[in-house]
Amino acid sequence: MRDKETLHKRVQEEIDCFATTDPLKEMSELGKGEDPEEAALKWMALAVLHGINMNAEKTTIVKSADGQVKVTAHYRPAELPSPGTTIGEKVIQSIRDILHLEEEKGKTTLALGVREGRFDLKVKVKKDEEGEKVTLKFPD
Repeated sequence: MRDKETLHKRVQEEIDCFATTDPLKEMSELGKGEDPEEAALKWMALAVLHGINMNAEKTTIVKSADGQVKVTAHYRPAELPSPGTTIGEKVIQSIRDILHLEEEKGKTTLALGVREGRFDLKVKVKKDEEGEKVTLKFPD
């Protein structure tokens, strides 16, 4: 029986795989015939790579009460390609699963390796009657 890899490790592998690509282009083509869980992990990796490449301050993922998902990068007002409802929900759940954030609100640090380097993302989650929000804050 094959051991199931952790979600964190799988995101790391996606980061390594896509480190030399154009993250925005890859994000805009995401989800076409892909498994939503795999697409969610790929989208997370691409969002991290985009944030690093563009010197982003943070990226915010908001799921409204009606299920719509909107993503904004905070380095200048810019909206990233949305992963869509199904993949967006999986992205948020995968982040919560990786970080073991089960409460309505929480924050912690996610250590990620990119090629030969390493950095820490500050992750904050909040869920209320209006929806759910995940913020990935990149290091200075």
